[in-house]
Amino acid sequence: MSGHGLVKAAPIDKKFFTTGVKILFALFGIGMAFGLYRFVFGLGSITNLNNQYPLGFWIGVDVATGVALAAGGFTTAALIHIFYREHYAVIGRPAHLTAMLGYTFVGIGLMFDLGRWYNIWHPALPSMWQGNSVLFEVGMCVMVYLTVLYIEFLPIVAERFIGHSPKWIDAILRFFDKILDKIMWIFIIMGVVLSCLHQSSLGNLLVLAPYKMHVLWYTPMLPVFFLVSAIAVGFPMVIFESMIASRSFDREPEMHILTPLARMIPITVGLYFVIRVVDLTIRNAWGYVFEGSLQSTMFLIEFVVGIMAPLIILFNEKARKSSKLLLTAATLYIVFGVLLNRVNVFIIAYQPPYKVSQYVPAVGEFAVTIGLIAALMLVYRIFVTIFPILPAHEEKG
Repeated sequence: MSGHGLVKAAPIDKKFFTTGVKILFALFGIGMAFGLYRFVFGLGSITNLNNQYPLGFWIGVDVATGVALAAGGFTTAALIHIFYREHYAVIGRPAHLTAMLGYTFVGIGLMFDLGRWYNIWHPALPSMWQGNSVLFEVGMCVMVYLTVLYIEFLPIVAERFIGHSPKWIDAILRFFDKILDKIMWIFIIMGVVLSCLHQSSLGNLLVLAPYKMHVLWYTPMLPVFFLVSAIAVGFPMVIFESMIASRSFDREPEMHILTPLARMIPITVGLYFVIRVVDLTIRNAWGYVFEGSLQSTMFLIEFVVGIMAPLIILFNEKARKSSKLLLTAATLYIVFGVLLNRVNVFIIAYQPPYKVSQYVPAVGEFAVTIGLIAALMLVYRIFVTIFPILPAHEEKG
């Protein structure tokens, strides 16, 4: 998955404590202050969650969206190692790092949402297993996949420290590197399969609540929608991460790789668009699209801005060759196509009967989420500073 041995990479040599990094540290500090308060005084102290709305902002954004945006790891792994498109290996390591950190912070974010967060380790015990639970399947897949991601990262660690460590550490690294080189294909296949399983299962969470969901989003096809949208967002997320990293570290964007990659996006996003249209047609739900409610408005924004606009941009060859337009299309689908879809499904569409009041995320919920995103960006910068993640090439100018 990391493109080990397929591309020459090197740690970046840049000043770490920039103005942007200091801002990220401040956001992280504010978020963790709210988080600590939540751990001490409980969920009700900083959230607006209640018995009618147990799935709120943290599940919709931190978990469901976070897992989807980490899909670049398994889609890129499949492209490079299963479909043998090895010339895309230059984006393999950054995509793998983004997925590894993304899933790590999904697990951390989940702890804030769990009422008894200190029991998060229970699914690891066979005595606690419940095969009839959708969440059990999601939890097990995420745990195993996260382990697989860290195992796949070991060759990069070995590459960085072999020859630069004490002899006994060097010997251990060489031993594991030699073994993993022969069996890595097993973990690559495991990663792709596990990702498909839990991406679809997240959609099953709302299939269980047919009378609490708005008709525009409730469908037995939700697991398929979640899986296809995760596959579709994989390459846009890789493009988004690559271009943001290029700007942050003052490097030229790899347009010779990103432009050919962008040609595949209309296929995956187009498939997602088609199955959504077919589903609405079969269920005779088009009448609800223009009913003028909050749900219909949010659906139209998601559908037009988050799916159709990126498709229109990326069907144009000149747009795919433009770094600005390519970044715009990738950002539209990431922010409005997937983020807004998950928020719509878990918050906007979810309308329980006999509700006392409408759920609106509290300031503390936003603060924790922003703090986690800031922390993820900081850790990403630390990793690319220490390990050979980004390709070794000349800087701008």
